[in-house]
Amino acid sequence: MFNYNEQTENLEYLEIAPASELPNGERLFVEVEGKAIVIFNIAGQFFAIGDICSHDDGPVGEGDIEGHTITCPRHGGEFNIQTGKAVQLPAVVDIPAYPVKVEGGMIQIGLPREQTT
Repeated sequence: MFNYNEQTENLEYLEIAPASELPNGERLFVEVEGKAIVIFNIAGQFFAIGDICSHDDGPVGEGDIEGHTITCPRHGGEFNIQTGKAVQLPAVVDIPAYPVKVEGGMIQIGLPREQTT
């Protein structure tokens, strides 16, 4: 699983959408390189996590948000949207979290670069 807090030097940032299309308090569902990702705008800060609950592999992005915690709509597992860390049972395994930046008015998500050998 990818957690950007641990690996920042080998990232490739991909443009997703204009920041103007994701107003404060909203979320955007995207698929990037085969990964379901949800991007959040919380008080003007952007965060991105994998749209998958580690408890049952269902989507988590439609869940309720309180502060920086999202609650899975099916079984109530909770995750920190800044880090992907599981913070409430039944979820015990963290989910992917991705760095987000805005450049030139475009939301960009950092994904690990493909390794060449």
